[in-house]
Amino acid sequence: MKSGIACFIAIASLTAAPTLADQTGTPPASTGPNPQLPEPKASVLPVVKIAPAVGWPEGTTPKAAEGLAVNAFASGLDHPRWLYVLPNGDVLVAETNAPPRPEDKKGLKGWAMKQAMKKAGAAVPSANRITLLRDADGDGKAELQTPFLQGLNSPFGMALSGSTLYVANTDGLMRFTYKPGATSITDKGTKVADLPGGDLNHHWTKNVIANADGSKLYVTVGSNSNVAENGMDKEEQRAAILEIDAKSGATRLFASGLRNPNGLAWEPKTKALWTAVNERDELGDDLVPDYITSVRDGAFYGWPYSYFGQHVDDRVKPPRDDLVAKAVAPDYAVGAHVAALGLTFYAGNLLPQRYRGGAIVGLHGSWNRDPPSGYKVVFVPFADGKPSGSMEDLLTGFLSEKGDAYGRPVGVAVDAKGAVLVADDVGNVIWRIGASTP
Repeated sequence: MKSGIACFIAIASLTAAPTLADQTGTPPASTGPNPQLPEPKASVLPVVKIAPAVGWPEGTTPKAAEGLAVNAFASGLDHPRWLYVLPNGDVLVAETNAPPRPEDKKGLKGWAMKQAMKKAGAAVPSANRITLLRDADGDGKAELQTPFLQGLNSPFGMALSGSTLYVANTDGLMRFTYKPGATSITDKGTKVADLPGGDLNHHWTKNVIANADGSKLYVTVGSNSNVAENGMDKEEQRAAILEIDAKSGATRLFASGLRNPNGLAWEPKTKALWTAVNERDELGDDLVPDYITSVRDGAFYGWPYSYFGQHVDDRVKPPRDDLVAKAVAPDYAVGAHVAALGLTFYAGNLLPQRYRGGAIVGLHGSWNRDPPSGYKVVFVPFADGKPSGSMEDLLTGFLSEKGDAYGRPVGVAVDAKGAVLVADDVGNVIWRIGASTP
């Protein structure tokens, strides 16, 4: 009976849209290299506070930071999640969503989660497609919008190395031959390596990035749970970044203890690999902050046994003091429950010089925080390969005054002219941030 009441309370909160007064955003103390971490408040069920997905009213756009402007680069897409810019300036968009996962979200808690995802606009069928966008006349809007690769399996990350295009499906890394200027690929491709999938597959997105010479691929794989409640046997090669040999497909664990890594990018100064990570839930509104961090070969980042170094999560049994002792604290917190997904470093010249070299992060937005957090794109300044200042808003206005979600930002990329592109999977738009006209 107690669990039923708890479930009722959680579901009741689904019907209550957050008001404008609720939208206080992320407390500054929970961001930066040394976030203030409150005492954990464990709960049987998480707070469920959803911004209902409504889409963009005609004539409405997000709001860019001062000195910048935003316009729709492309619209009418089908749940666009991830972006990749080809050398000729064409933009690839993964139109995708979760695959069937019959073992995920079972029971009362699972049912509550499914209702939450529906309300958030995250339960649409996957188009299983990569679409090509081309702005041939350079006016900041794509004239060509055409299917590029179809029949995929919940695709997400993309990476081009030489003439080889890699696509990370939810259950495998695929290889396709790419010809410059091509507007479609019709061959079925070749599997390079299997990736953790299956009927549970809780965090289904898989991202990929290639090293400089294309010999190694790095793939993100999220956990199969919140804090290993399904058992550590379900977490093999998960909560990790895998290194895959491009020729043989041989796979090894590159870094672990990363609950749900998504964005991947090479920091331009040090050439270090960085990732954006979603941390665990059900410890309170301000725990645990999501983060961006450099990734070291062989490093362990805490999940599920601890967070931000040696902060132990008592819910995980049996404990692992040996792993907690060596857990690496991440570099920079971006706020609790913000759902940090997209990550890129700005190397263009279109935006003001102060943005050059800094990190741009897409915050998809909370579903279990009251008040909500995220629902924006942020900028983190860097110097000498490290974050060097406070997080700043780059693109906001994704929530209405009464708390409905016009859109939710996911992947971010820098186009050939130096504008920032943002995939919006609720608005079904790709937004383009450029310099404002004088």
